[in-house]
Amino acid sequence: MNEKTPRAMEFRQKIQRTMTRYRHKVRNSEFKPSDFELIPVEVIIPNLDPIFHNYRIVNLSDIHLGQWITPDHLEGIIDLVNKQNPDMVTITGDFVSYILDEVEEPLEKSLKRLSPRDITLAVLGNHDHWLGAEKIRIILKNCSVTDVSNDIFSLNKEINGKKATLHVAGVDSVMLDKHRLDLVMEKIPNDGPAILLAHEPDFADVSSITGRFGLQISGHSHGGQFIIPGLGTIIRGPHFIKYPLGKYQVGDMVQYTSRGLGTNIFWFRINCPPEITIFHLKSPEVNNGTGP
Repeated sequence: MNEKTPRAMEFRQKIQRTMTRYRHKVRNSEFKPSDFELIPVEVIIPNLDPIFHNYRIVNLSDIHLGQWITPDHLEGIIDLVNKQNPDMVTITGDFVSYILDEVEEPLEKSLKRLSPRDITLAVLGNHDHWLGAEKIRIILKNCSVTDVSNDIFSLNKEINGKKATLHVAGVDSVMLDKHRLDLVMEKIPNDGPAILLAHEPDFADVSSITGRFGLQISGHSHGGQFIIPGLGTIIRGPHFIKYPLGKYQVGDMVQYTSRGLGTNIFWFRINCPPEITIFHLKSPEVNNGTGP
């Protein structure tokens, strides 16, 4: 089904509004910290300077505000994120699902409260384009969230006269053929470690071939919303066939797929709680005992 067609979109919007009407029977709309799992992930980033050792990135994905995730949920999520004292916050797309105008104000209100030490970066997902990419980008700009879709951000640090750089790049929605890795590769400097934000996880098969990224952070799959212990998720779809959940080694690059925060269409998760991912970047020099 193509959600880009007006009829398909209207059908999905009707489902969302119906579920909202009966929310009390589906699940409580109040925020409970215990509903959200904080997942620590350590990743050794090739060529990462010791200045960035233990650098902390908190990633959010697939907020889907307006479906199961309510404004109250999102306010609580932002509180949880800020309590992690992140150096950087990244958001890997799908801020909304099928209705935007009803959630623009609470989305902007919450995102403005993010308080990382350095910066918040984001890329867009397929739902953001279906609902209005330019509107989402205006919200991000109003919240001082830097959109790195098909772009890069270079973070420079200096300690005791020593300088180091970490590049964070992003691609726009692969599912909707908005991605331009070629532009990213033109913009990114040849030197310095790099991380890629890509909403769709299976793009790792393409990005890893460049040999330029030590880590790709993705979402899109929601972890399948249904996990069988010992087997993982049996629900896979476009662009999350190979890497639907968790940490993978793809060539020389680590791919991490978040279970995300929200749900899509069906408002339930089984053995697949919403996730806030806390990445701890590791310098190989420090890990090998050769650093300062």
